[in-house]
Amino acid sequence: METNKEISALFTLIDDPDEEVFGAVSNKIVNYGKNIIPNLEHLWETTPNEEIQTRIELLIHRLHYTDLVEDFRQWSVSGHHDLMLGAMLACKFQYPDISTTPVLQEIEKVRRNIWLELNNYLTPLEQINIVTSILYSYYGLKGGETSYKEPNEFLLHKTLEAKRGNQISNGILYLILCELLDIPVKAIHIPKQFIIAYFKPGYSDESLPNPIHKIEFFIDPTSGQVFTHNDVESYFKRIAVPPVGSYFKPQKNKQVIRQMLEEFSKCFDSAKDKHKQAELTDLAKLLE
Repeated sequence: METNKEISALFTLIDDPDEEVFGAVSNKIVNYGKNIIPNLEHLWETTPNEEIQTRIELLIHRLHYTDLVEDFRQWSVSGHHDLMLGAMLACKFQYPDISTTPVLQEIEKVRRNIWLELNNYLTPLEQINIVTSILYSYYGLKGGETSYKEPNEFLLHKTLEAKRGNQISNGILYLILCELLDIPVKAIHIPKQFIIAYFKPGYSDESLPNPIHKIEFFIDPTSGQVFTHNDVESYFKRIAVPPVGSYFKPQKNKQVIRQMLEEFSKCFDSAKDKHKQAELTDLAKLLE
């Protein structure tokens, strides 16, 4: 964007110590839209003052965030909530200039390797053993405890880059692959876990009060380990929570991304990052 007199005047006020003045200046700059970002980046490069650089970074973040809110709103109201697109939008919160092409290519590579091993005569467990074997042994995906000190482990593209994620990002990758391969695996909402379940083929009635008998078995996406009904019953006893039916309902893609955003927001609880936590919480609310 060409720098006009008003933009130049606004830029000279970015260092104003009065927060009220800076607030008004910020709003005017943000109203220009993302076309002003190159001008702000140039200003950042030519400004030696770190405090002003921080303010410029906040402005650039606000401009990207404004666009991201609209993208999430559009995704939320669309007829089909594509899980990969939802996960990529979440990545844009921290990496606004991310390219989706390498992610699509990487996922397609894994999908194709799994697809070559599948056939119509496999049992559900045999199908999942192939998915797990390719994803964790051949591809080399690793998983660990969910750590709020590692925000990148929540993000799909970083999980693919590092071949390491937490239970949620590994789970989203697992769900994307199963969706592409027509394998009936869905996330369920077990307390303090992100667990996925293999539903009996043909099951689609989400209005059942307790669909637990429609589940063949459960999968922990941290490692791909399969759990039986008895394992899950033992878990509920251990945490002293009754296993009510709502915990076993298949989660829609919107619910999966909402849970991911809520958990991701917990990475930003320091004083300087509180605005990011609030923004992620607001994005999650868009998906209710």
